[in-house]
Amino acid sequence: MKIAIFNGSPRKENTAAMIEAFREGAQAAGHEVVEYHVGRMKIAGCLGCEYCHTKGEGSCVQKDDLEKILPAYREADMIVFASPIYYFTMTAQMEAAIQRVYCIGKPLKAKKAALLLSSGAPGVYEGAIAQFKAYTGYTKIENAGVITANGAENKSEAKLAEIRAFAAAL
Repeated sequence: MKIAIFNGSPRKENTAAMIEAFREGAQAAGHEVVEYHVGRMKIAGCLGCEYCHTKGEGSCVQKDDLEKILPAYREADMIVFASPIYYFTMTAQMEAAIQRVYCIGKPLKAKKAALLLSSGAPGVYEGAIAQFKAYTGYTKIENAGVITANGAENKSEAKLAEIRAFAAAL
């Protein structure tokens, strides 16, 4: 299975341990994993101009780093969103990347999606999880699961082992 991880963190340390554990588990199970650092890319928010659906034939009128990740959205068998929580939701960079996929409607081959969330405090995940569930429902992609970690748990061996086992079982 070809898995695309979209890392919404503008800072490496926020989600790095969780992503690496996921990668290890998925690769051990024979899956191909590619990570895209959308948190460090320049991706503007959707303008809602409908160019993509009227004149653009699925391409966005805005020319930015979205063009670097669209092939992954089109070709991946599984999508993984990994983001720290910034004020009760995923990062703005991740939000923009998700919204801009509107130009193609939905990932074309993906059958599964997962969500990895890190935070400094417990109980801050509801908004991001609700958005993810709405996304998987709309796109008719299987919600393979959500894993959250806060504080020291982000790098704890128990949490990383849980993530490895989750990815290996896909």
